[in-house]
Amino acid sequence: MELSFLYSIPRTGFLDAFFLFFTKLPGAYGQLWLAIGIVLLIFKKTRRTGIAVLISFAGVLLFGELLLKHVVSRMRPCQIDQAFALLVERPASSSFPSTHSAFAFGAATAIFMNYKKAGVAVLIAAALIAFSRLYLFLHFPTDVLCGIALGIVMGIAAVKLSDLLARKVQKEQ
Repeated sequence: MELSFLYSIPRTGFLDAFFLFFTKLPGAYGQLWLAIGIVLLIFKKTRRTGIAVLISFAGVLLFGELLLKHVVSRMRPCQIDQAFALLVERPASSSFPSTHSAFAFGAATAIFMNYKKAGVAVLIAAALIAFSRLYLFLHFPTDVLCGIALGIVMGIAAVKLSDLLARKVQKEQ
């Protein structure tokens, strides 16, 4: 199994709590990123970034959660190998792609493209969220890597689209 290396990571109370925190941080469907996008939208200085975060969120929701998960319909590693002791309730949804990773990297990419310092911090958090999905035996590495790629693509596309919208609004004024 491609996750056999996870069996060799020493399980400690600290690591379990650490990765549980990062897997639960964004919420089941990336609600944290939705909230961050809304907060950024409120302030004129960060409005374009907020729009990009929200567009990225919508793209991941549409293409990752509602389309790819159902088309690919891949079982999770914890559904295949039930001997691994889970720290969370066994999810019933499909594994591919990791939308936790996609939501996180979509928002992080959008933020990074506009605010490098804040973006680095969010990218680190996104990486921890993505790894938490492996540590907790909820995804295969390819699920996480494709989730990261989907998020980055959505984040870049969202920034380009928000910039285009901003230019169009400025032209009309």
